[in-house]
Amino acid sequence: MTKDKQTDKPARLDTLREKAHEPATVHGHTMDTANIFKFAGLIAFFAIMVVIVVLIWPYIGGLFEPGGLERMLHDIREAGPVGFLLVLAIQFLQIVVAFIPGEVVQVAAGMIYGPWLGAFIIWLGCVISSAFVFLLVNKLGAPFVRAMVPAKYMGKFEAFEQSGKLTTVVFVLFLIPGMPKDVFTYLVPLTSMPLKTFLIASNVARIPGIIVSTYAASGLVEGRIGESIVIFLVAAAIAVLGIVFYDRIMKALEKHTSKK
Repeated sequence: MTKDKQTDKPARLDTLREKAHEPATVHGHTMDTANIFKFAGLIAFFAIMVVIVVLIWPYIGGLFEPGGLERMLHDIREAGPVGFLLVLAIQFLQIVVAFIPGEVVQVAAGMIYGPWLGAFIIWLGCVISSAFVFLLVNKLGAPFVRAMVPAKYMGKFEAFEQSGKLTTVVFVLFLIPGMPKDVFTYLVPLTSMPLKTFLIASNVARIPGIIVSTYAASGLVEGRIGESIVIFLVAAAIAVLGIVFYDRIMKALEKHTSKK
């Protein structure tokens, strides 16, 4: 490369940066050109996810039919390594797209693979999918998420961040059953929390809930019906309390983090 070309390269990069930040108007809203491309990329991603869901729906849709769960469990169990990957993929989609209740996937994994391997598959799926969402939002979709998330939720996380106790808050929110963890997975990347810290805090906090679900589910297969029902009822009661007292929990965390 000649000296003139080397000199021109920084100038071209500066020109590209300026063009990326040129204002453009979309439906009456002004935003940077770069953000418009990010919007387009995010929309394309969700379109791809929709296509994937449509393609695998014949397999997943059977879950909601009479006897569908038993048939699907048998098919996955007989599929060997492919079944392992299928459960992992369903868990991935559960967090990224959130069209399947997380408890359904956890129960299925526990019934197919037992409490420990089932829990590991679910946990691995949580790690992979939460890392994917974090990078997606952090690099591509921040403008979209900020536009879609109510200001009060974003304001709470910004306050948690400013308090210096965001890691503790994330751990507590992912630990409590009934919390909208999939929503939090899209919110946290908008803060300054590093990916590694988020993955450790959120996915370590998920472990107790995952193990409880897979252990109780395996009990249904092994004949520990009464024990499993009690565990499910207790877990459901705690989750309901988490949902009912969500606002109080958030206020308590705000009060805690505001203390110097």
